Parts: sequence; C-alpha cells; structure tokens
Amino acid sequence: MSPTADAYRPRSAPYEDPYAYLADALRKLDARLALRTAAFRAEVAHRSETSSPHLYISHERVDQLLYGAPAAPPDTAALRARLDALQAEIDGRVAESLRQGVYLGLPRLVQLFNLSAFERETLLICLAPELRRSYDTLYAYLQDDITRKRPSVALVLDLLCNTEAARWQARAWLTPPAPLFRTGLLDVVEDPHSPSGTSGLAQFLQIDPRLLQFILGRQVLDARLVGLAEVRRGGPALDALPLPASVRTAMTGFAEAYFGAVEAGQPGKPVLHLHGPYGVGKRALAEAVCARVGCALLCLDAEALLDRGEDAEGLLRRAFRESLLLQAPLALERADVFLGDTPAARTLRKALALAVDEYGWFVFLLGEKPWLDRGLFESATFHSLALPVPEVPLREQAWRDALNGLADADDTLPARLARRFRITPGRIRHATAACAADRLLAPAPNAAEAFDPFDVLAAACREQSALHLGELARKTNPHYGWDDLILPEERLTQLREICAQVRHRYRVFSEWGFDRKLGHGKGISVLFSGPPGTGKTMAAEVLARDLALDLYKIDLSRVVSKYIGETEKNLARIFDEAEHSDAILFFDEADALFGKRTEISDAHDRYANIETSYLLQQMEAYDGVVILASNLRENMDSAFLRRIRFIVEFPFPDAASRLRIWQSHFPREAPVSDAVDYELLAERIQVAGGNIKNIVLSAAFFAAENGGMIGMEHILRGTRREYEKIGKLWDERRFADGVKNKRVAS
Repeated sequence: MSPTADAYRPRSAPYEDPYAYLADALRKLDARLALRTAAFRAEVAHRSETSSPHLYISHERVDQLLYGAPAAPPDTAALRARLDALQAEIDGRVAESLRQGVYLGLPRLVQLFNLSAFERETLLICLAPELRRSYDTLYAYLQDDITRKRPSVALVLDLLCNTEAARWQARAWLTPPAPLFRTGLLDVVEDPHSPSGTSGLAQFLQIDPRLLQFILGRQVLDARLVGLAEVRRGGPALDALPLPASVRTAMTGFAEAYFGAVEAGQPGKPVLHLHGPYGVGKRALAEAVCARVGCALLCLDAEALLDRGEDAEGLLRRAFRESLLLQAPLALERADVFLGDTPAARTLRKALALAVDEYGWFVFLLGEKPWLDRGLFESATFHSLALPVPEVPLREQAWRDALNGLADADDTLPARLARRFRITPGRIRHATAACAADRLLAPAPNAAEAFDPFDVLAAACREQSALHLGELARKTNPHYGWDDLILPEERLTQLREICAQVRHRYRVFSEWGFDRKLGHGKGISVLFSGPPGTGKTMAAEVLARDLALDLYKIDLSRVVSKYIGETEKNLARIFDEAEHSDAILFFDEADALFGKRTEISDAHDRYANIETSYLLQQMEAYDGVVILASNLRENMDSAFLRRIRFIVEFPFPDAASRLRIWQSHFPREAPVSDAVDYELLAERIQVAGGNIKNIVLSAAFFAAENGGMIGMEHILRGTRREYEKIGKLWDERRFADGVKNKRVAS
C-alpha cells in the first residue's frame, strides 16, 4: 500500500481492542522504516548488486514488504507528512480509548512507567519482530547485514533521530542506567557474530517476554516468579475478619485515602508493615483491603526469595514491576528475613529500599517482628501496625467458623477452647483441620471408644502453639494426675486454686473489668519450694495435664551464661517465644537464676543483679503461667517473692504420706510379694517421694534379674543404693531390728 494513497482524515473513535491499536502502531512504524529506507539507499547507492542474492537483501524485496509491490520510493516530505498524520490519528484514538476504559497495552505501559515518546517508539521498534517476521528482514536490510535481524542501538537512533546531534543526545536513553533498562522493559543482547568489545551501538535490544504478554492484553504472572509469588483475588470482607474493630476502621480509612489519592494523580509510595504472631490474619487483612478497593494482591515469599542467592535481588525487582503491571499491591510475606544481619539479608534489604523507590505504589510487609529500621524507606511513607492475638469473643467466633459441621459437640465447645487457648485464627483453622483429617472428630462407633472433643482439640492446639526453644528448654509430656500427687490437703487446695485462676482469667479480667485496673502482672506466677523429691516437678505436670497445656522445663545450665548479656538474651528468647503460646514455663532449681541480689563488690555482682532485675521485668510483663521451683525459699530474692502470685510449700512427707507414696509407686501389674510391709517402709525409711520412686524402680530391676517377685530384700537393696547416692548412712541392722520388733509386737 502506498503511503501517499488515500487522504488522511482524523478519526476520534476509540480502538476496539489492543490489537487494533497495534495494527495502527505498526503502520506508523512502517512509515518510519520507509523514511529510513530512503536515506539508507542514498548512502549505499554505489553498492553493486551483482553478487549472490543470498548475501544481501534487494531493494525490490524491501519495497515489496513496505508497499506491497516494487515501486518508486515516495519523496521524503510525503513520508514525513504520512508519519505525522498517523501519529495524530493514533493519539486521538488512544485518548478516546483511555477515556472509555479500553485496555491498550503499550499506552498503559507508557503511563505506568512515565515513559517519553522516544522510549515509547523504542519499545515499538523492539516489539515489532515479536509480532511480524517481516521486520527481521527489514531490520537486517537497514543494518546492511543479513545476520542482524534484531534492532540494535544504532538502528533505533537511525529510525528516531534526524541529525547526528539528536543521535548523540538520545544516546543517554539507551544506556543501562536509563529507565527502559533499569525497569527491565528492555534487555541488552550482545551480537554473537561480533567480536567482544565492539561499540555499544552494535548491541541488540530485546523486549522483555513478560512485556510482550502485557502489551497483548494477557495478564499472566511472570514465569520467573512462579513458585515464589501468587496473585490472590477476591479477598474476605474487612468486617468479617477476627480483628479488633479499631484495626479494621484504621485499615478502611487508610486504603480509601490512598486509592483516592491514586485517582487524583497523587498516589505517593506507602509501605504498610503488618506484624504479629503467625496466623493472626496479616495476609487476610491485606487481601481484604485490596478487595475493598477492587484490586488483586500479589504475594511474594521473602524467605524463599532469600534462598535464591544471587538471583534474589533481580527477582525482587521483577516482583515489584509485576505488582505495577498487574496493579496489584505487593505483599512480602515472612518479611522478617529482611531484618537479618547476614550479608545476604543486608543486600536484600538495600534492594528492597531501591525497589520501593523505583516501583513502589503500595507495598505490604508481613512479618512477626516489629520493624525497627523505619528510615530505610526515605522516599516512601512508612506505617507499622501490630495485629494482636484476638480476644476471647473473636477467638470464639473463629472456633465456631472452623468447627462448623465438623464436630458433634455441645455449643459450649468454642467458648471453652477460646478461653483456654490464646492462639490465632490461623492456628485454630490448622488445629481443626488436623483433627478433621485424622477423622478424630467423627462420632465414636460405640461407647467404649467415646472421647471428649475438647481433649482432642486441646492436643491439636498444643501442637500448634509449640515453642521453638531448641536447647534452652525441654518439652515434658505430663502423665501424672491428681491421684498421684500426695500432699497435705491445704497444699492440694492451693494447686486447684491455681488451675481455677487460669480457667477464669477471661471472666475476671475482661468481663469483670479487672484488666483496666492492672497495667501488668496479669500472668500466673507460682513458686514451689521444699526439699528435693517432695513433688514439685510432679505438681507442675499435674497442673499442665489438668489445664491441657504443654509444660516446658527450662534448662538453666544453658540459660545462665558467664558472658555478660548472654543470660538476658536467652531469657528474652524464652519469654518472646512463649508470648504467643499457651505453654507453662517451669524453672527448676530457680534460686540459681532468681537468687538474692547482693552488695556490689565487683562487675560480676553488678551484672548478676542486672540479670535478676531483668527477670523481674519479664515475669511482670508475661501473661502466661510461670512456675519456679526452689529447694530453699530463703535463697530467693525478696523482690521476687513479693511479685509471686502463689507460693506453695512442699513439706517433707510424714509417715502417713510416705505410706501412701510407697503404695502408689507400685503398679497393679507388678509382682509384689505379700511380705512387703509398706507401713514399716514408711516408718523406717525416711526419705522424700523422689527417693522412694528411685528405690522402687531399683527394686523392680533387682527382682527382674532374679526372676522372682519384688520382695523386701530387693527394696532394702535399692534403699542402700539410694542412701549411698544421697550421702545418707544406711543401717540395715537397725531396719532388721525394726522388723523383728514389729513381729514380736504383733
């Protein structure tokens, strides 16, 4: 078709689709190529065409591609008029299309990245070979080399610049720091047929494959982000989230204000950091905000990104660009990795700041820790919002939603679970799903296999809130019950009172308003004091079992460090980890850590006192259950004792208590001789319950070795070994005299 055919008449009708626009854009490119062809032929008019046609592209072939048939080249003035007319036509139709909301990929790209007309035309030149193969031939012809079928820097300058001065000035748009390359819209490709070190003008330019899909109107996730990111659409309603009303209101106002600014052309660059324990609903909140304003959310796993090593920085920038292309705010999940102190984390943190400056329009950072480096985003508006574990009413609703249709339980089950376990909605869903997957909530087929759904779900909750304390603590599986605990009745009453306070915390603090009267110290702190073996550890297990909570025994040998500051770090780790858990923390031999503060005579005394004071602060701030056990109450710091809610004394067992202990330590299945005299053992062997347990166990193994029943001789042998271990003198003749006297008396 001749570029001079048909008079141009302006049209303002919108484009039907992006393909109609691209057809016109290529018509304009053809006119530009025709202009360059005329100039090129003048430059090579002296060249002989007698060589083989396979070594060059003939003028006739080019004319056929440009005009449809060999023809005399039109004059330059007509070509320029044609080009200007096409540009005016396209501009008018694009403006009308955008006004009517018609999607046009290339103009949209220009808007998103604020590109100039030169950059837009450069993209079109690089896009053309991806749409029609004829441009391979045309580009090779204009570059006077049949192997150079891709557009080079020099070709772009030839097509878009009329003078050498204009070429030199435009050269800056085609260097690596320029927006087209910094944003990844174009890539530089070296010519494989040219020697290394050739001029940058000879470098080929290639449009990013993701941009081709975008321009064609295909909104698909960048293939290089598959496995790292996902697009989420249709989030929940803000009002339906189990979050405090203040949080929902704040997020509604924030989102509407920001997206209103976007529509007004003043979007800014907000970075919103949502932090809180796992499962509290950070991503759901981000999805709800996006759903409210009618856009999708692009979620990226920052931890998986860090694992990509040297590719991490480039992938992060690609994710930011994808967020802009999809008009989907970017949510960086597990964003705590940016706070790390490793070289990789520091590099990625710097890349994050640069990406926010380059691309950011709405970024969510989703993590568990507070973000301390608020000055990182100099060009952005940074906000941080803590999402707490929901209070009991919201947790109860989360349980009802999770249990809907899964359990044949009474209507009080959600309330009981919500009051007992302070876990997030996400962990509630996981706990329920785990039970449902194991068919644990199915009705029992017969009464013998009946179970309490509360116990099953409680076990799942404990699994969800398990601590990750590594070498600092050991999880204990409680297997003792109230019948195993032999103490004076008053002490048992105290222990039951502790359980009652844990069960009714919500009623007293929330429903009755006592939490408004207490700024801190709402946790349950307990001191068990008494001689070794009197049942302190057993009592801790009984409480944990009765409350259906995990019990973690803190290993003080690993917590206490000779290095200044390390003990505080270990303690901070314990309490931070336990903050969002329902576990009971059990510090055995606590006087080693919570001992009396001393007069300061050297630096070690000063730092020992600092450790004690630090523990006081942690105990007061912690809302959970902490049990301290000490053999000597007198060794405990007086300030600690004033802050302890319960102090339970474990007395050395009297003869009556020792009798019950002896009787309770032999299982029903054990072959115990009728000759075993429990009353005599309780009267003559004056040791605590822990020692009795060791004696009974040793006696059982002695009897197993002999192949007979557990008799008095085995128990006495075990007693001798236990006395030797604790450094107590064992007089077996005195015990034998006691046996003889008892027989005479009887």
